[in-house]
Amino acid sequence: MREIFNIFCKKFKALKTFFIFLLITFFCFIKPSYSKDFNYYDDLVKDWIKIFPDQNRNAAGPKFFKHILDKEITYQDFIEYNKLYCAVSGSLISPNSRPDFVYLKSAENGEKICGFYHKCCFPCSCDLMKYSQVKNMKYKFSDGEKEFTVLTIKNPCGKKDFPREVNRNYFCNGEVLDNNQVVSIDNRLVIGLLHNSSKCNEQSIAAIDKDEYTGAYCELRNNAPLEQVQGGMGDIFIKMARD
Repeated sequence: MREIFNIFCKKFKALKTFFIFLLITFFCFIKPSYSKDFNYYDDLVKDWIKIFPDQNRNAAGPKFFKHILDKEITYQDFIEYNKLYCAVSGSLISPNSRPDFVYLKSAENGEKICGFYHKCCFPCSCDLMKYSQVKNMKYKFSDGEKEFTVLTIKNPCGKKDFPREVNRNYFCNGEVLDNNQVVSIDNRLVIGLLHNSSKCNEQSIAAIDKDEYTGAYCELRNNAPLEQVQGGMGDIFIKMARD
């Protein structure tokens, strides 16, 4: 009986060792994932010099978007990263800042698409609503392919009045968008992400139009002559984004 018990114990130990080996092998080969405690903001700060070698982030939201998309991350990581920069100004945004509820026209059919935009200041939301349009985009993340709504402007690389405050070389290769540095869809420059997007209904449009900032303030700003536009990126983004 003792012999049988000893044989059982040896087999059990061998089986246990085998399973431990399998677990170690498994964890060695799986891709690392970001924990809920991962600091996305600090990671972008750390990568700042890679994203902007000359330190000029003016209107360079597209550089952030491309940098984030090139990471080996899940879709949720992608969402979290895209809450931390302003697509219009290119500046970083404090974590947990309150986004604006906005609407933009679809570049496909002109329909109004509603969603949340993380901005550095209110003027940027106004400029975005007037000068940007949205498109749908698909991308394969580490946890599978997802579809989402991106903020876009027309290819600015052929503009004679391309704003001198913006590093043109970040976006353009001659008059063509440089897809090594930015993301483009149908010759439109992707500048950022519209969060929780959906087709607008009447109630959503009314709420945005009645809001103190996206309504009254944006109406004043967006009807002002370009030379009178102040605050936010002023005329810098507008010159790059307007037709």
